[in-house]
Order: sequence, then structure tokens, then C-alpha cells
Amino acid sequence: MTETVFLTGSSGFVGGHVARELLRRGYEVRGLVRNGSRRPPDGVKPVIGDVRSAGLLVEQMRPCRFLIHCAALYSFAPGHRREMWRTNVTGTASLLEAARLAGIERAVVTSSSATVGPAHDGRPATEASWSPQTGFESHYHESKLAQERAALAAQVPTVILLPTAPIGPEDRRPTPTGRMIIDAMRGRLVGWLRGGLNLVPVKDVAKAHIDALTAGRPNERYLLAGENMSLRRLFEQLATLSGRPPPRFEVPYPLALALAAVDEARCRLTGREPRIPLEGVRMGRELMYASAEKARVELGFEPGPVQAALEAAVDWFRRNGYA
Repeated sequence: MTETVFLTGSSGFVGGHVARELLRRGYEVRGLVRNGSRRPPDGVKPVIGDVRSAGLLVEQMRPCRFLIHCAALYSFAPGHRREMWRTNVTGTASLLEAARLAGIERAVVTSSSATVGPAHDGRPATEASWSPQTGFESHYHESKLAQERAALAAQVPTVILLPTAPIGPEDRRPTPTGRMIIDAMRGRLVGWLRGGLNLVPVKDVAKAHIDALTAGRPNERYLLAGENMSLRRLFEQLATLSGRPPPRFEVPYPLALALAAVDEARCRLTGREPRIPLEGVRMGRELMYASAEKARVELGFEPGPVQAALEAAVDWFRRNGYA
């Protein structure tokens, strides 16, 4: 008998790749989409709804054995912060309660590697770390931290996955990492901050979501990390792939912070997404490096080369008119 998965975020970047991987492995997929949103990949049965009204989804979940929750609101816009909390935190708690009522056997929840914080004493972060919630410098990542707490308190066996910065094709919105790639393709990256991040191919992140359905341990967190890379090295690689001159200098953090504060004030007045996100600048001074050793051992997670994923992302953005 074919098993059915209820998937949120099925029309999004990570969720879309998860949907395709589920179908490739023979699962039936019911994909939650908001009214008016882009359709999920072909082969997914669309379910119109919203995680903020999860009680209405119980009947749609009843035929499903598993839940994979990829949906999230990711925005640096000041006007989106309240809605981000409603979606990412209270929406997740309500969805998992609906899953319990529907008899879901196991849930996988997509969080973020930022909930473990930056590298410490030169060592990449692991699942043993938790970022402090008080005074956290990113409203999105603070909401993901609270989401994890809600998931761990749920009465459905839940596995939590913490991707770093997924990259690859089909990043339609695009994500903040995708916007960074587009900026490089347009020649807008003139300098770098001193920090670094971890990049991971999105297709490997998707595979890990399906593996976690059976191999993941409930109430455990798994970092899905690929390659640790300084921002300078990343920008230089993107410039090469885009045929653009490489950035020329390191941007002083106080200057970047001042420019971001001005942009934040502009966005408070206009309601728009910042071009220089204040939260992104604050994180740009950190080494957001992570280790996927636990996922490798327990989930069999073996991500492919980041260079190939960057090439695929640049090629997809170019073919689809983003740059």
C-alpha cells in the first residue's frame, strides 16, 4: 500500500524539492498551498489551507501516515514580524496538534541552523548548542528557535531538521541566499563582511527530509550542513560563475551597520523588504559554521559538492530571467 505524506510549503523552495523527492520514492503527497499561491509540483494533490488555521486541516491529514512541515515566513521586512511569529511559531504548534488529532504517526519539522548559533572557539556549531533567545539579533531566527521549542513540546513524535543555507535551482521567491546570488550576477556585491556561512545543496536537504521519516529519532535535532565558507570566498566564487569582477575590499562593520539602519528606517515607512537587511549585516560578522556529523551517522546524510549547486543556481536564475 502506498504511504501518504502531508507536506506544507509544497510550492516553496525547499518544500518543492521535498515534494519531488517524495514522489520519486513512491509516496503519495498532499501538498498544503495557500489560496492564490503557486501550484505545487506536478503529481502533488493540492490542499488549499493555511497553517494559521490548522484546525481545518485535520480531515485532510487523516489519510496520511507522515507530516513534513516546510512552510515558513522568511522575511527581513519590519512589517512582517508579527505575521512571521503567527506563521512560524503558533502555526507550527497548531499544525502539530492537528496532526495528533488526525493520527499522524511521525512529523518532520524544518527549522534553521541559526538556532544553534555561530561557531565557538573555532569549532563549527553542533546540535548541542542553542542560540540565546533573549536579545537574538534576527527576528526570523528567533521565531525558528521558538518553533523548535513548540515542536519539542508536541504530542506527535517529531524530528527537527536544521538546514544551513540551501542553494540550487527552483529558488523562485527567492530566498535571502538566492538574492545574494542574484546580486552577484548583477554585479552588486562590491565588498564583503568578515563572517562566513555554511552552504548545502537543496536537493540533499530534500533527501534528508524523507530519510528522517524513518531513520530520525523523535525529539532530536539534525543539522543539515554542507561546506563552511567565508563570505569573501563565496563572493569571489559567485563573481567567477557570473562573469563579474570579484569584490575588492572588506566592508567595515560599522559602515555596513549604519547603511542597514538607514535602510531599515526606510522599510518601516514603506513596508518593503530591505536591500541591506539589518539582521543580515549583524549575522554577516559571525562565522555561521556548522557540522553535519550527527546527520551523517544517523540519517546517512552525504551532501554533494557546493560548487555544483552554486553553478546550478546561477544557471537557473539566468535561464529564468532573474539576472
